[in-house]
Amino acid sequence: MAVFVVAHGAWSAGWAWKKMRPLLRGAGHELFTPTYTGLGERVHLATPSVDLSTHIEDILNVLSFEDLHEVVLIGHSYGGMVATGVADRARDRIAQLVYLDAFAPMSGESLFDRQPADMRDRLREAARANNGWLIPPGAMPADTPQADAAWAAPRRTPQPLKCFEDKLHLSADLTLPRNYIYCKRSGPGDVFRQFAERAQREAGWRSFDIDASHNPHITAPGALLGLLQTIVAGA
Repeated sequence: MAVFVVAHGAWSAGWAWKKMRPLLRGAGHELFTPTYTGLGERVHLATPSVDLSTHIEDILNVLSFEDLHEVVLIGHSYGGMVATGVADRARDRIAQLVYLDAFAPMSGESLFDRQPADMRDRLREAARANNGWLIPPGAMPADTPQADAAWAAPRRTPQPLKCFEDKLHLSADLTLPRNYIYCKRSGPGDVFRQFAERAQREAGWRSFDIDASHNPHITAPGALLGLLQTIVAGA
């Protein structure tokens, strides 16, 4: 049995992992899908001061209050920023990291630092047009089934700008086992290939891919379950 904890993506929340809950639990694993401050069912807590550090604290508190150890920590998309910070500060609780089509930052980097300038400018402009600090949700991948898009779209909430601007500072290099799952259907504007390629060339990583677009926990849960089982079995 493995204990999985998810650091979810931007504009998302724990609800987005609903399809994975029965699959992972049916396979004998535990799954925790906490929601960050200011998103999802905690949207009422959003303020201009909510940033990456806030979300790292959210996940650290789950590990502490649930007294979790030997955790397989999954970071999806923006959640890779969060998961990296959590792993740095709770190294004794983490067995391995799984980056799911996610940002895998180096110390001193923000999410914006790893995006093309035009994409950063669009997000900042979107925030300026929306109270000055909230970035509205981006579009779901084009191949998302209509039923899934209809379910997810009204639950996606704006993200505080500081989450993308806040720089991550690590106390030391991460040496725990890391896995990268690259979504092969990422499509135009793919910012995740750079991290998948890094995982292929650096020691300490295992590299995988999945025939899915950016949200396989929604669009390809069975295939994602198989990969997670493979990762756990090979740890």
